[in-house]
This record gives sequence, structure tokens and C-alpha cells, in this order.
Amino acid sequence: MNMHDKTDEMYMRLALENAKAMSGQTAPNPMVGSVVVNEGRIVGVGAHLKPGEPHAEIHALRMAGDAAKGGTIYVTLEPCSHHGRTGPCAEAIVQAGITKVVIAALDPNPLVAGRGIKILQDAGIEVIQGVLAEESTKMNEVFNKYIVTKTPFVMLKSAMTMDGKIATREASSKWITSEAAREDVHRLRHEYAAILVGVGTIIHDDSQLTTRLPHGRNPLRVVLDSTLRIPEEARVITDGEAPTWIFTGHSPDEEKQARLQQLGIKVFRTSTDQVNLKEVLETLGAHEYSSLMIEGGGHVNASFIEQGLVDKLILYIAPKVVGGAEAPTFLEGAGVQLMSEAKPLRDVTFSQIGVDFKMEGYF
Repeated sequence: MNMHDKTDEMYMRLALENAKAMSGQTAPNPMVGSVVVNEGRIVGVGAHLKPGEPHAEIHALRMAGDAAKGGTIYVTLEPCSHHGRTGPCAEAIVQAGITKVVIAALDPNPLVAGRGIKILQDAGIEVIQGVLAEESTKMNEVFNKYIVTKTPFVMLKSAMTMDGKIATREASSKWITSEAAREDVHRLRHEYAAILVGVGTIIHDDSQLTTRLPHGRNPLRVVLDSTLRIPEEARVITDGEAPTWIFTGHSPDEEKQARLQQLGIKVFRTSTDQVNLKEVLETLGAHEYSSLMIEGGGHVNASFIEQGLVDKLILYIAPKVVGGAEAPTFLEGAGVQLMSEAKPLRDVTFSQIGVDFKMEGYF
């Protein structure tokens, strides 16, 4: 690897850090960062802040002003080629007089991938692609799935003891993990667009499903409730902290549905007795919710995993055991019959948070 590549990586890392700082507020758009460099000096930096705002490259070019002419722009995602709410960034780069563009990842939308690069190359600009591509792609795993499938990226999170229990046999579950791990969960809630639980969690814990972080953003709260058992005084109904949507079966109690709707709750009927999970994901995607975090019990977790609807699994594992054949585990359901049918995870990483372990992996 020559010096030139090392320099490109250094500036691209800066662009990635700028992008990541906006985590949780760009959805359904991707996180993108950009840096403009001229004669070894950074003259502009930018990140995409939120939907409807200029893209990262535009912020960086505006900051650079005339100093962009003859310079290099680093951008974590291929500059757009279409006229959306803002004009095409590829054309803005051409007009700014940039002579070299370094890109981490191609546009994940197969319909437009490579088009931005073509605009730049047709204008005689040198284009280098694939610098820190893996980091950029991973950072936008949510957008990459959503733009192609129009359904949200689904992450299932659970906290459990070393022996896989999410509560004792008497349903005592406060608290499995340390405060540090619980704070990490609130950071995830800030990053994900929607959070989902089964109605049992609401009945048992009266969970609020909000983000307890300073300036944290609360996700949309989604409750699966096939027979509308949810108590009307539940905090997700009354607290006004974030919108709550309830997905139910095809023939719920009509009077209860009307009362919930009067309280400002959206109730969606799915086409089957039990809540149809694919329809839940399609509805969320249609309303531009690009990511979903499942904080369900063992039954809800099993339903999503058995139907192959989970993209990513995050487990917080506390160094303690509770035992008990009757104590609930994070995954109930029927399960597979043969060990050879077990669902493997890939790209698994482990980290330690306080005294607890955090495992992340992808189906």
C-alpha cells in the first residue's frame, strides 16, 4: 500500500466519523460524510444531517467555497445522480471544479449504482472507489436493506443470563444486566426508527419503550396484540412520549379499537388471526420506517426468527445463572428438531460492557 492510499484512508476515516455522528437522525436516508481537501489542507467538511437537508457533499462544498477548485472530495457514499429534494450532488461536484473524487461505497440501489460515478468520469474527473468500503457499507446496513426491499432492517435484542434465561420462573426480570448495558440499549433505541414488543410485555411491565438519554430521540412504539388485550391505561397509550401503533388480527373487538383510536393510537388489522408479521414490516416500510428493533419475549422473538425476518441479533449476556426448567428463555416457539437445522450467525463480534458481554451477529 503506497502513501497516497494511506492519505486517502485518513481523510475517508474523517468523513466516516462525521457521518456516524448523525446516527439516528438521517433515516430513512443513509448516513453520509464528506471532506474536501486542497493542497494537503482540509477546506470543507460536511455530513447529511436529516431528510430534506442538503447532502453531505453540498455542506462540504459550501464550506470550501472557492477553495474546492482543483481539490479532492472524499465521500462515504457514491454522490447521487438524481433530482430529489435537492439537486444531484455529482453535478454540484463537477460545477465546483473538483478534480478528484474518492468514494467508499457505491449506491446500494441497483437502479442507480454507478450513475453518479459516470457523471463525474464523463466530466473528466478522476474517481477512486472502494476506500474503506466495508466500514461505509456496515454503517449503512439499515439503508442498504431498506432501499432494496422497502421493508425495515430488523434487529432483535435480548438480555439474558449465562444460562439463557430472560427472567426467573416467578417472572422476576429486573435487572438482568448492569446499568452500563442498559444505557447501551437506550443508545440503540435512539438509533432505530421503531421498537416492537408483544402485548404481554406491556401487560407485565407497563414498558414505556422510550430513550432515556439526554436529547435522545424516541422511536415509534409498535405493539403486537392479536386480540386487543392492551390495557387502555398503559403508558404507551397515555404518556404522549412517542406515537404508538398496534397491529392486531383480522377481527378484533371493534369497540376497543374505536376507543384506542380516539386516544390517538393507530390500529392496523392484518389479514390473519395471529398478527401477520410480514404485513407489519411492509406497513412500517411503506411509512418510511427503515429500521425496527425487537425487544420481545421468547414467543415474539421465535415468531420473527422462525419466519426468517431478523437481520441482526444483539444479545447482552450477564455473568450469572438462575436455572429453572420453567424459567423463560429468549427464544421459545417450537425450535428446530435437529442440531444440523440450527440457524447459524455470521460476522459475529463480542465486546464487554461493564461486567456484561455484548454479542452481535447477522443471520
